[in-house]
Amino acid sequence: MSRPNVIHYRKSDMSFAPYGGPPGTATIARLVGPDVSRSMGAGIATFDGCSIAWTVLYDELIVVLEGAFRLVVGDATFNCAPGDVLWVPENTPLKYEGDKAQVFYALSPVDWRQKHGLA
Repeated sequence: MSRPNVIHYRKSDMSFAPYGGPPGTATIARLVGPDVSRSMGAGIATFDGCSIAWTVLYDELIVVLEGAFRLVVGDATFNCAPGDVLWVPENTPLKYEGDKAQVFYALSPVDWRQKHGLA
């Protein structure tokens, strides 16, 4: 029997690239993309003293790992602590904010860039 192609992402091997800001900083380690999966994407992101406006072009699940994370949607602010989970439906305009926050995110579909002509 063949073994599944499991990938182990070690924290020490993750490469975080800056995005957004200033003010503040945000970084992202894109782990699972179209090169790995046909259906979902995933990674780790950090937010510190920043506010990044974006409209999600995919369904997104966010799990707060560290710090204080905020998701601003219209006039609603979701203040999240480690262990909190957020579900964000496609086409939601929002702002990602945080103070020394680290989050895990998963999204679907993984090929959202191609579907929206951004690739």
